[in-house]
Amino acid sequence: MVDPSETVVQAEPSVIEGLDYWRTLPIKQQPEWPDAGAVAAASAEIASFPPLVFAGEVDILRDRLARAARGESFLLQGGDCAETFAGATADQIRNRVKTLLQMAVVLTYGASMPVVKMGRMAGQFAKPRSSDTETRGDVTLPAYRGDIVNGYDFTPESRAADPRRLVQGYHTAASTLNLIRAFTQGGFADLRQVHSWNKGFATNPANQRYEGLAKEIDRAVKFMEAAGADFDELRRVEFYTSHEGLLMDYERPMTRIDSRNGTPVNTSAHFLWIGERTRDLDGAHVDYFSRIRNPIGIKLGPTTTPDVMEKLIDKLDPEREPGRLTFITRMGAGKVRDALPPLLEAISGLDATPLWVTDPMHGNGLTTPTGYKTRRFDDVVDEVRGFFEAHRAAGTFPGGIHIELTGDDVTECLGGSEQIDEATLATKYESLCDPRLNHMQSLELAFLVAEELAAR
Repeated sequence: MVDPSETVVQAEPSVIEGLDYWRTLPIKQQPEWPDAGAVAAASAEIASFPPLVFAGEVDILRDRLARAARGESFLLQGGDCAETFAGATADQIRNRVKTLLQMAVVLTYGASMPVVKMGRMAGQFAKPRSSDTETRGDVTLPAYRGDIVNGYDFTPESRAADPRRLVQGYHTAASTLNLIRAFTQGGFADLRQVHSWNKGFATNPANQRYEGLAKEIDRAVKFMEAAGADFDELRRVEFYTSHEGLLMDYERPMTRIDSRNGTPVNTSAHFLWIGERTRDLDGAHVDYFSRIRNPIGIKLGPTTTPDVMEKLIDKLDPEREPGRLTFITRMGAGKVRDALPPLLEAISGLDATPLWVTDPMHGNGLTTPTGYKTRRFDDVVDEVRGFFEAHRAAGTFPGGIHIELTGDDVTECLGGSEQIDEATLATKYESLCDPRLNHMQSLELAFLVAEELAAR
Protein backbone atom coordinates (compact mmCIF):
# COMPACT_ATOMS: atom_id res chain seq x y z
CA MET A 1 0.00 0.00 0.00
CA VAL A 2 1.24 3.47 -0.86
CA ASP A 3 1.62 5.91 2.03
CA PRO A 4 -1.41 8.26 1.91
CA SER A 5 0.76 11.11 3.12
CA GLU A 6 2.40 11.31 -0.28
CA THR A 7 -0.66 13.16 -1.61
CA VAL A 8 -1.73 16.44 -0.03
CA VAL A 9 -4.53 18.89 -0.69
CA GLN A 10 -2.47 22.12 -0.74
CA ALA A 11 -1.29 23.40 -4.09
CA GLU A 12 0.49 26.37 -5.61
CA PRO A 13 -1.93 29.08 -6.79
CA SER A 14 -0.68 28.79 -10.38
CA VAL A 15 -1.46 25.08 -10.42
CA ILE A 16 -4.95 25.66 -9.06
CA GLU A 17 -5.54 28.37 -11.64
CA GLY A 18 -4.62 25.96 -14.40
CA LEU A 19 -6.75 23.18 -12.95
CA ASP A 20 -9.75 25.49 -12.94
CA TYR A 21 -9.32 26.86 -16.45
CA TRP A 22 -11.94 24.36 -17.65
CA ARG A 23 -14.55 26.53 -15.91
CA THR A 24 -14.11 29.15 -18.66
CA LEU A 25 -14.76 26.65 -21.48
CA PRO A 26 -17.88 25.09 -22.99
CA ILE A 27 -18.95 22.01 -21.06
CA LYS A 28 -21.38 19.21 -21.88
CA GLN A 29 -23.30 16.53 -20.02
CA GLN A 30 -23.56 18.34 -16.69
CA PRO A 31 -26.79 18.30 -14.65
CA GLU A 32 -28.85 21.41 -14.01
CA TRP A 33 -28.33 21.73 -10.28
CA PRO A 34 -31.19 23.67 -8.65
CA ASP A 35 -28.99 25.21 -5.94
CA ALA A 36 -25.48 26.39 -6.86
CA GLY A 37 -24.62 26.99 -3.20
CA ALA A 38 -25.52 23.41 -2.26
CA VAL A 39 -23.34 22.08 -5.09
CA ALA A 40 -20.39 24.19 -3.96
CA ALA A 41 -20.85 22.98 -0.39
CA ALA A 42 -20.95 19.33 -1.48
CA SER A 43 -17.82 19.76 -3.60
CA ALA A 44 -16.02 21.47 -0.74
CA GLU A 45 -16.94 18.60 1.57
CA ILE A 46 -15.60 16.07 -0.93
CA ALA A 47 -12.38 18.07 -1.24
CA SER A 48 -11.85 17.64 2.51
CA PHE A 49 -12.11 13.83 2.34
CA PRO A 50 -9.08 11.51 1.98
CA PRO A 51 -8.09 10.36 -1.50
CA LEU A 52 -9.61 7.11 -2.72
CA VAL A 53 -6.47 6.08 -4.61
CA PHE A 54 -2.90 7.23 -4.20
CA ALA A 55 -0.41 8.76 -6.58
CA GLY A 56 2.02 5.87 -6.22
CA GLU A 57 -0.66 3.41 -7.35
CA VAL A 58 -1.37 5.63 -10.35
CA ASP A 59 2.34 5.57 -11.23
CA ILE A 60 2.40 1.78 -11.15
CA LEU A 61 -0.63 1.61 -13.44
CA ARG A 62 1.02 3.96 -15.94
CA ASP A 63 3.94 1.56 -16.09
CA ARG A 64 1.61 -1.43 -16.55
CA LEU A 65 -0.26 0.31 -19.38
CA ALA A 66 3.01 1.32 -21.05
CA ARG A 67 3.95 -2.36 -21.16
CA ALA A 68 0.58 -3.20 -22.67
CA ALA A 69 1.05 -0.54 -25.34
CA ARG A 70 4.38 -2.18 -26.22
CA GLY A 71 2.69 -5.56 -26.57
CA GLU A 72 4.06 -7.00 -23.33
CA SER A 73 0.74 -7.35 -21.47
CA PHE A 74 -3.03 -7.11 -22.05
CA LEU A 75 -5.67 -4.91 -20.39
CA LEU A 76 -8.95 -6.37 -19.15
CA GLN A 77 -11.35 -3.59 -18.16
CA GLY A 78 -14.93 -4.37 -17.19
CA GLY A 79 -17.83 -3.66 -14.89
CA ASP A 80 -21.26 -2.09 -14.68
CA CYS A 81 -22.65 0.29 -17.25
CA ALA A 82 -23.71 2.50 -14.36
CA GLU A 83 -23.08 1.52 -10.77
CA THR A 84 -25.94 2.12 -8.37
CA PHE A 85 -25.76 2.88 -4.69
CA ALA A 86 -28.13 -0.01 -3.94
CA GLY A 87 -25.93 -2.36 -5.96
CA ALA A 88 -22.83 -1.70 -3.85
CA THR A 89 -23.37 -4.86 -1.80
CA ALA A 90 -20.68 -7.32 -0.78
CA ASP A 91 -22.22 -10.07 -2.92
CA GLN A 92 -22.49 -8.01 -6.08
CA ILE A 93 -19.02 -6.49 -5.74
CA ARG A 94 -17.55 -9.93 -5.07
CA ASN A 95 -19.29 -11.41 -8.12
CA ARG A 96 -17.98 -8.69 -10.42
CA VAL A 97 -14.44 -9.07 -9.10
CA LYS A 98 -14.75 -12.86 -9.35
CA THR A 99 -15.86 -12.67 -12.99
CA LEU A 100 -12.97 -10.38 -13.92
CA LEU A 101 -10.48 -12.65 -12.15
CA GLN A 102 -11.87 -15.70 -13.96
CA MET A 103 -11.59 -13.92 -17.29
CA ALA A 104 -8.05 -12.81 -16.46
CA VAL A 105 -6.86 -16.37 -15.85
CA VAL A 106 -8.13 -17.42 -19.28
CA LEU A 107 -6.63 -14.37 -20.98
CA THR A 108 -3.28 -14.72 -19.20
CA TYR A 109 -2.92 -18.23 -20.57
CA GLY A 110 -4.15 -17.29 -24.04
CA ALA A 111 -1.88 -14.27 -24.30
CA SER A 112 1.09 -15.88 -22.54
CA MET A 113 1.61 -12.53 -20.85
CA PRO A 114 0.42 -10.62 -17.80
CA VAL A 115 -3.12 -9.23 -17.75
CA VAL A 116 -3.79 -5.82 -16.20
CA LYS A 117 -7.05 -6.11 -14.27
CA MET A 118 -9.22 -3.00 -14.08
CA GLY A 119 -12.82 -2.58 -12.96
CA ARG A 120 -15.41 -0.07 -14.10
CA MET A 121 -16.04 0.16 -10.38
CA ALA A 122 -15.96 2.45 -7.35
CA GLY A 123 -16.97 5.56 -9.29
CA GLN A 124 -18.98 4.69 -12.41
CA PHE A 125 -22.05 6.48 -11.02
CA ALA A 126 -22.62 9.15 -13.70
CA LYS A 127 -23.83 8.56 -17.24
CA PRO A 128 -23.97 10.80 -20.31
CA ARG A 129 -27.39 11.02 -21.93
CA SER A 130 -28.50 11.65 -25.50
CA SER A 131 -31.29 13.93 -24.23
CA ASP A 132 -31.59 16.16 -21.17
CA THR A 133 -35.16 15.04 -20.62
CA GLU A 134 -37.28 11.90 -20.77
CA THR A 135 -40.97 11.87 -21.75
CA ARG A 136 -43.48 9.23 -20.77
CA GLY A 137 -46.98 9.92 -22.00
CA ASP A 138 -47.73 13.55 -21.25
CA VAL A 139 -45.05 13.89 -18.58
CA THR A 140 -41.53 15.21 -19.26
CA LEU A 141 -38.86 15.05 -16.57
CA PRO A 142 -35.07 15.39 -16.40
CA ALA A 143 -33.21 12.35 -17.71
CA TYR A 144 -31.69 9.89 -15.25
CA ARG A 145 -27.98 10.78 -15.13
CA GLY A 146 -26.84 8.14 -12.66
CA ASP A 147 -27.24 7.73 -8.93
CA ILE A 148 -24.63 10.39 -8.18
CA VAL A 149 -27.00 12.99 -9.72
CA ASN A 150 -30.62 11.84 -9.39
CA GLY A 151 -32.90 8.83 -8.96
CA TYR A 152 -34.22 6.41 -11.55
CA ASP A 153 -37.89 6.52 -10.45
CA PHE A 154 -39.94 8.60 -12.87
CA THR A 155 -41.18 11.23 -10.43
CA PRO A 156 -40.33 14.95 -10.14
CA GLU A 157 -38.82 14.37 -6.70
CA SER A 158 -36.62 11.49 -7.82
CA ARG A 159 -35.43 13.09 -11.04
CA ALA A 160 -34.42 16.40 -9.43
CA ALA A 161 -30.62 16.75 -9.32
CA ASP A 162 -29.53 16.43 -5.68
CA PRO A 163 -26.03 17.68 -4.70
CA ARG A 164 -25.97 15.47 -1.60
CA ARG A 165 -25.71 12.51 -3.95
CA LEU A 166 -22.19 13.71 -4.79
CA VAL A 167 -21.14 13.06 -1.20
CA GLN A 168 -22.97 9.73 -1.16
CA GLY A 169 -21.08 8.81 -4.33
CA TYR A 170 -17.77 9.33 -2.55
CA HIS A 171 -18.76 7.17 0.41
CA THR A 172 -20.14 4.41 -1.81
CA ALA A 173 -16.92 4.42 -3.86
CA ALA A 174 -14.87 4.22 -0.65
CA SER A 175 -16.78 1.21 0.66
CA THR A 176 -16.58 -0.48 -2.75
CA LEU A 177 -12.81 0.04 -2.87
CA ASN A 178 -12.48 -1.34 0.63
CA LEU A 179 -14.12 -4.59 -0.46
CA ILE A 180 -12.15 -4.77 -3.72
CA ARG A 181 -8.89 -4.49 -1.81
CA ALA A 182 -10.00 -7.13 0.67
CA PHE A 183 -10.98 -9.55 -2.10
CA THR A 184 -7.84 -9.06 -4.17
CA GLN A 185 -5.32 -9.02 -1.31
CA GLY A 186 -6.82 -11.48 1.18
CA GLY A 187 -6.64 -14.82 -0.65
CA PHE A 188 -9.89 -14.67 -2.59
CA ALA A 189 -7.86 -14.11 -5.78
CA ASP A 190 -5.61 -17.17 -5.30
CA LEU A 191 -4.77 -18.46 -8.78
CA ARG A 192 -5.70 -22.05 -7.92
CA GLN A 193 -9.08 -21.03 -6.58
CA VAL A 194 -9.89 -18.75 -9.52
CA HIS A 195 -8.96 -21.49 -11.99
CA SER A 196 -11.21 -23.98 -10.20
CA TRP A 197 -14.14 -21.62 -10.71
CA ASN A 198 -13.71 -21.90 -14.48
CA LYS A 199 -13.89 -25.69 -14.60
CA GLY A 200 -17.66 -25.85 -14.29
CA PHE A 201 -18.08 -23.37 -17.12
CA ALA A 202 -15.87 -25.28 -19.54
CA THR A 203 -17.41 -28.70 -18.81
CA ASN A 204 -20.93 -27.43 -19.48
CA PRO A 205 -22.14 -29.13 -22.71
CA ALA A 206 -22.92 -25.71 -24.21
CA ASN A 207 -19.28 -24.70 -23.77
CA GLN A 208 -17.42 -27.87 -24.67
CA ARG A 209 -15.49 -26.06 -27.41
CA TYR A 210 -13.53 -24.39 -24.61
CA GLU A 211 -12.85 -27.56 -22.64
CA GLY A 212 -9.50 -28.15 -24.35
CA LEU A 213 -8.19 -24.71 -23.38
CA ALA A 214 -9.46 -25.18 -19.82
CA LYS A 215 -7.57 -28.49 -19.56
CA GLU A 216 -4.40 -26.83 -20.84
CA ILE A 217 -4.68 -24.19 -18.14
CA ASP A 218 -5.27 -26.92 -15.57
CA ARG A 219 -2.09 -28.71 -16.65
CA ALA A 220 -0.15 -25.44 -16.47
CA VAL A 221 -1.33 -24.76 -12.92
CA LYS A 222 -0.46 -28.32 -11.86
CA PHE A 223 2.99 -27.96 -13.44
CA MET A 224 3.57 -24.75 -11.49
CA GLU A 225 2.62 -26.52 -8.27
CA ALA A 226 4.89 -29.47 -9.04
CA ALA A 227 7.76 -27.14 -9.90
CA GLY A 228 7.44 -25.47 -6.51
CA ALA A 229 5.88 -22.18 -7.53
CA ASP A 230 5.37 -19.80 -4.63
CA PHE A 231 1.59 -19.73 -4.57
CA ASP A 232 1.66 -17.48 -1.52
CA GLU A 233 2.78 -14.77 -3.95
CA LEU A 234 -0.09 -15.69 -6.29
CA ARG A 235 -2.77 -15.22 -3.64
CA ARG A 236 -2.83 -11.47 -4.30
CA VAL A 237 -3.40 -9.52 -7.50
CA GLU A 238 -3.13 -5.91 -8.59
CA PHE A 239 -6.58 -4.53 -9.31
CA TYR A 240 -7.24 -1.00 -10.52
CA THR A 241 -10.39 1.11 -10.67
CA SER A 242 -11.70 3.31 -13.46
CA HIS A 243 -14.71 5.32 -14.54
CA GLU A 244 -15.74 7.94 -17.07
CA GLY A 245 -14.56 11.31 -15.77
CA LEU A 246 -17.83 13.07 -16.49
CA LEU A 247 -19.18 15.00 -13.52
CA MET A 248 -16.84 17.89 -12.84
CA ASP A 249 -18.43 18.81 -9.50
CA TYR A 250 -17.07 15.45 -8.29
CA GLU A 251 -13.86 15.04 -10.30
CA ARG A 252 -12.41 18.47 -9.58
CA PRO A 253 -12.62 18.23 -5.75
CA MET A 254 -11.11 14.74 -5.95
CA THR A 255 -8.04 16.23 -7.69
CA ARG A 256 -5.09 16.59 -5.34
CA ILE A 257 -1.44 17.61 -5.64
CA ASP A 258 1.24 14.93 -5.43
CA SER A 259 3.70 16.31 -2.88
CA ARG A 260 6.56 14.36 -4.49
CA ASN A 261 6.51 16.37 -7.72
CA GLY A 262 3.79 19.03 -7.46
CA THR A 263 1.60 17.55 -10.20
CA PRO A 264 -2.20 17.12 -10.03
CA VAL A 265 -3.65 13.62 -9.67
CA ASN A 266 -7.33 12.72 -9.76
CA THR A 267 -7.66 10.50 -6.70
CA SER A 268 -11.19 9.27 -7.46
CA ALA A 269 -9.79 6.43 -9.62
CA HIS A 270 -6.54 5.10 -11.00
CA PHE A 271 -7.72 5.52 -14.61
CA LEU A 272 -10.35 7.81 -16.12
CA TRP A 273 -11.66 8.15 -19.63
CA ILE A 274 -13.35 10.80 -21.76
CA GLY A 275 -16.46 9.71 -23.63
CA GLU A 276 -17.29 10.54 -27.23
CA ARG A 277 -19.86 13.11 -26.14
CA THR A 278 -17.36 15.15 -24.12
CA ARG A 279 -14.07 14.92 -26.04
CA ASP A 280 -14.39 18.28 -27.83
CA LEU A 281 -10.88 19.59 -28.41
CA ASP A 282 -11.79 23.03 -27.08
CA GLY A 283 -14.10 21.76 -24.36
CA ALA A 284 -13.85 21.68 -20.59
CA HIS A 285 -13.25 17.96 -20.20
CA VAL A 286 -10.29 17.72 -22.55
CA ASP A 287 -8.65 20.76 -20.94
CA TYR A 288 -9.07 19.32 -17.43
CA PHE A 289 -7.80 15.88 -18.47
CA SER A 290 -4.76 17.45 -20.10
CA ARG A 291 -3.65 18.74 -16.69
CA ILE A 292 -3.91 15.60 -14.51
CA ARG A 293 -1.24 12.91 -14.31
CA ASN A 294 -3.47 9.85 -14.36
CA PRO A 295 -3.36 7.54 -17.33
CA ILE A 296 -6.42 8.45 -19.36
CA GLY A 297 -8.59 6.89 -22.04
CA ILE A 298 -10.47 8.40 -24.95
CA LYS A 299 -13.44 6.77 -26.64
CA LEU A 300 -13.15 6.78 -30.45
CA GLY A 301 -16.23 6.08 -32.56
CA PRO A 302 -16.53 5.19 -36.25
CA THR A 303 -16.53 8.81 -37.43
CA THR A 304 -13.15 9.61 -35.83
CA THR A 305 -10.65 10.88 -38.40
CA PRO A 306 -6.86 10.63 -38.26
CA ASP A 307 -6.73 14.43 -37.97
CA VAL A 308 -8.94 14.45 -34.87
CA MET A 309 -6.92 11.61 -33.39
CA GLU A 310 -3.68 13.55 -33.91
CA LYS A 311 -5.11 16.68 -32.29
CA LEU A 312 -6.28 14.66 -29.27
CA ILE A 313 -2.80 13.20 -28.89
CA ASP A 314 -1.20 16.66 -29.12
CA LYS A 315 -3.59 18.03 -26.54
CA LEU A 316 -3.59 15.15 -24.05
CA ASP A 317 -0.18 13.56 -24.55
CA PRO A 318 2.13 16.24 -25.96
CA GLU A 319 5.24 14.61 -24.43
CA ARG A 320 4.30 11.18 -25.85
CA GLU A 321 4.68 9.59 -22.42
CA PRO A 322 4.45 5.77 -22.27
CA GLY A 323 1.26 4.61 -20.53
CA ARG A 324 -0.38 8.03 -20.64
CA LEU A 325 -2.93 7.53 -23.40
CA THR A 326 -5.36 4.71 -24.18
CA PHE A 327 -7.62 4.76 -27.23
CA ILE A 328 -10.83 2.83 -26.59
CA THR A 329 -12.43 2.14 -29.96
CA ARG A 330 -16.20 1.61 -30.12
CA MET A 331 -16.93 1.29 -33.82
CA GLY A 332 -19.73 -1.27 -34.12
CA ALA A 333 -19.41 -4.74 -35.64
CA GLY A 334 -20.47 -3.52 -39.07
CA LYS A 335 -18.00 -0.62 -39.15
CA VAL A 336 -14.85 -1.65 -37.29
CA ARG A 337 -13.14 -3.24 -40.30
CA ASP A 338 -13.51 -0.01 -42.28
CA ALA A 339 -13.19 2.66 -39.58
CA LEU A 340 -10.27 1.34 -37.51
CA PRO A 341 -7.57 0.66 -40.17
CA PRO A 342 -7.13 4.35 -41.20
CA LEU A 343 -6.44 5.26 -37.57
CA LEU A 344 -3.94 2.44 -37.15
CA GLU A 345 -2.21 3.42 -40.37
CA ALA A 346 -1.98 7.07 -39.31
CA ILE A 347 -0.60 6.36 -35.85
CA SER A 348 2.71 5.14 -37.25
CA GLY A 349 3.52 8.66 -38.43
CA LEU A 350 2.66 10.44 -35.18
CA ASP A 351 5.53 9.33 -32.93
CA ALA A 352 2.96 8.03 -30.44
CA THR A 353 2.37 4.60 -28.93
CA PRO A 354 -1.09 4.65 -27.36
CA LEU A 355 -2.63 1.53 -25.89
CA TRP A 356 -5.35 0.26 -28.23
CA VAL A 357 -8.41 -1.24 -26.53
CA THR A 358 -11.69 -2.43 -28.02
CA ASP A 359 -15.07 -1.56 -26.53
CA PRO A 360 -17.36 -3.97 -28.44
CA MET A 361 -20.44 -2.97 -26.47
CA HIS A 362 -21.37 0.64 -27.20
CA GLY A 363 -21.45 0.46 -31.00
CA ASN A 364 -23.79 -2.53 -31.04
CA GLY A 365 -26.88 -1.41 -29.19
CA LEU A 366 -30.43 -2.04 -30.36
CA THR A 367 -33.95 -1.82 -28.98
CA THR A 368 -36.37 -4.73 -29.23
CA PRO A 369 -40.02 -4.28 -30.28
CA THR A 370 -40.94 -4.72 -26.62
CA GLY A 371 -38.75 -1.74 -25.65
CA TYR A 372 -35.69 -3.45 -24.15
CA LYS A 373 -32.27 -1.96 -24.88
CA THR A 374 -30.01 -4.89 -25.69
CA ARG A 375 -27.01 -6.14 -27.66
CA ARG A 376 -26.40 -9.32 -29.60
CA PHE A 377 -23.55 -11.37 -28.23
CA ASP A 378 -22.60 -12.35 -31.77
CA ASP A 379 -22.14 -8.65 -32.66
CA VAL A 380 -19.92 -8.16 -29.62
CA VAL A 381 -17.77 -11.12 -30.69
CA ASP A 382 -17.66 -9.94 -34.30
CA GLU A 383 -16.39 -6.50 -33.31
CA VAL A 384 -13.68 -8.09 -31.18
CA ARG A 385 -12.61 -10.22 -34.13
CA GLY A 386 -12.63 -7.20 -36.42
CA PHE A 387 -10.44 -5.35 -33.91
CA PHE A 388 -7.88 -8.17 -33.93
CA GLU A 389 -8.00 -8.45 -37.73
CA ALA A 390 -7.31 -4.73 -38.16
CA HIS A 391 -4.33 -4.83 -35.81
CA ARG A 392 -2.88 -7.91 -37.49
CA ALA A 393 -3.06 -6.16 -40.85
CA ALA A 394 -1.50 -2.96 -39.50
CA GLY A 395 1.21 -4.66 -37.44
CA THR A 396 0.01 -2.96 -34.25
CA PHE A 397 -0.85 -4.58 -30.93
CA PRO A 398 -4.47 -5.18 -29.86
CA GLY A 399 -3.80 -4.34 -26.25
CA GLY A 400 -7.05 -4.76 -24.37
CA ILE A 401 -10.79 -5.13 -24.08
CA HIS A 402 -13.30 -2.84 -22.34
CA ILE A 403 -16.71 -4.36 -21.62
CA GLU A 404 -19.84 -3.80 -19.60
CA LEU A 405 -20.47 -6.87 -17.50
CA THR A 406 -21.93 -8.13 -14.27
CA GLY A 407 -21.09 -11.15 -12.18
CA ASP A 408 -24.77 -12.00 -11.90
CA ASP A 409 -26.92 -14.18 -14.16
CA VAL A 410 -28.96 -11.38 -15.71
CA THR A 411 -30.67 -11.58 -19.10
CA GLU A 412 -29.77 -8.32 -20.83
CA CYS A 413 -27.78 -9.30 -23.96
CA LEU A 414 -29.13 -11.66 -26.62
CA GLY A 415 -27.38 -14.91 -27.47
CA GLY A 416 -24.33 -16.58 -26.00
CA SER A 417 -24.11 -20.22 -25.02
CA GLU A 418 -27.30 -19.80 -22.96
CA GLN A 419 -29.10 -18.66 -26.13
CA ILE A 420 -30.94 -15.77 -24.50
CA ASP A 421 -33.74 -14.66 -26.83
CA GLU A 422 -36.09 -11.67 -26.85
CA ALA A 423 -38.68 -13.50 -24.76
CA THR A 424 -36.03 -14.27 -22.12
CA LEU A 425 -34.89 -10.64 -21.72
CA ALA A 426 -37.76 -9.81 -19.41
CA THR A 427 -36.97 -12.60 -16.93
CA LYS A 428 -34.01 -10.87 -15.27
CA TYR A 429 -33.30 -7.50 -16.87
CA GLU A 430 -31.80 -5.34 -14.11
CA SER A 431 -29.65 -2.62 -15.74
CA LEU A 432 -30.87 0.95 -15.33
CA CYS A 433 -28.94 2.11 -18.41
CA ASP A 434 -27.22 -0.14 -20.96
CA PRO A 435 -27.33 -3.95 -21.15
CA ARG A 436 -24.42 -5.92 -19.70
CA LEU A 437 -22.93 -9.30 -20.43
CA ASN A 438 -23.83 -11.74 -17.68
CA HIS A 439 -21.38 -14.01 -15.91
CA MET A 440 -21.56 -16.83 -18.47
CA GLN A 441 -21.37 -14.52 -21.50
CA SER A 442 -18.37 -12.73 -19.99
CA LEU A 443 -16.47 -15.99 -19.56
CA GLU A 444 -17.40 -17.13 -23.05
CA LEU A 445 -16.03 -13.87 -24.44
CA ALA A 446 -12.80 -14.38 -22.46
CA PHE A 447 -12.26 -17.79 -24.07
CA LEU A 448 -12.89 -16.33 -27.52
CA VAL A 449 -10.44 -13.46 -26.92
CA ALA A 450 -7.90 -15.98 -25.60
CA GLU A 451 -8.16 -17.83 -28.92
CA GLU A 452 -7.45 -14.59 -30.79
CA LEU A 453 -4.47 -13.81 -28.55
CA ALA A 454 -3.07 -17.31 -28.92
CA ALA A 455 -3.31 -16.99 -32.72
CA ARG A 456 -1.30 -13.74 -32.88
